[in-house]
Amino acid sequence: MHLRKRVLVTGGAGFLGSHLCERLLNEGCDVLCADNFYTGSKRNIEYLIGNPYFELLRHDITFPLYLEVDEIYNLACPASPIHYQNDPVQTTKVNVHGSINMLGLAKRIKAKILQASTSEVYGDPTVHPQPETYHGNVNCIGPRSCYDEGKRCAETLFFDYFRQHKLKIKVARIFNTYGPRMHLNDGRVVSNFIVQALRGTPLTIFGDGTQTRSFCYVDDLIEGLVRLMNTNDDVTGPINLGKPGEFTILELAEKVIELSNSKSEIIFKKLPADDPKQRRPDITKARKILEWEPEVELEEGLKRTIAYFDKILK
Repeated sequence: MHLRKRVLVTGGAGFLGSHLCERLLNEGCDVLCADNFYTGSKRNIEYLIGNPYFELLRHDITFPLYLEVDEIYNLACPASPIHYQNDPVQTTKVNVHGSINMLGLAKRIKAKILQASTSEVYGDPTVHPQPETYHGNVNCIGPRSCYDEGKRCAETLFFDYFRQHKLKIKVARIFNTYGPRMHLNDGRVVSNFIVQALRGTPLTIFGDGTQTRSFCYVDDLIEGLVRLMNTNDDVTGPINLGKPGEFTILELAEKVIELSNSKSEIIFKKLPADDPKQRRPDITKARKILEWEPEVELEEGLKRTIAYFDKILK
């Protein structure tokens, strides 16, 4: 009798979490999705609810969880500045208390656990592109620090559990990712621009638009997470996952207007505090260890994302 692998995905109703749940079900896993719906949405996973191998649990990981699984993907945390700055204390709690609870669970049941970390651990980088060996340039008392330092502390906890308790850990540092099921009002640049373009309102650029970002399509990112989880146990990471192509925010705005056939204009506003000027992953490690390379080009990914938003805005 074939036993299905049991996998817990925290934050499973979120943008990345819902795509990961879908992927794991397609691979024949038994998936338990835990989410408190702070930023996650039932709409993201409603089509999975009839699946006998999918289970939904409303739970906030700042409280302990007792269950039996083989693997844990810890994705629970608001990831956009609007949401994580809305309740910064809770953001720190979900990163610190949440990680302690999930690591404690993994230790009790001897499960392998993956932490969805972030490129924000590099802060406003002085090294470009950012390799995993770079320790970052983070303001620990700024408005973004609840997320940046929360994620940094989570990484610390993961590696301390690895050293102290021999836990099987994986740490992925996720760079800008976009695609269908992004939150409509998450304040992230791709969803912001697409929604503004489709509504015919001006696209808002903060700063002069010369700051750069790299954009990875969600399917590529999920492939990277699954590969990292399935590598040898001696591969702990941290490993950067992102698409190395680099675009200015102005280029992105112009591309979105073009692909959505919008008549929107572009307006400029003041740059928020601690906003990084450059962000691009060095994915040498992911290429070598995971044999992973993002495949979806920005134009193709934007077309798919625009089609999704066009549908839900109607």
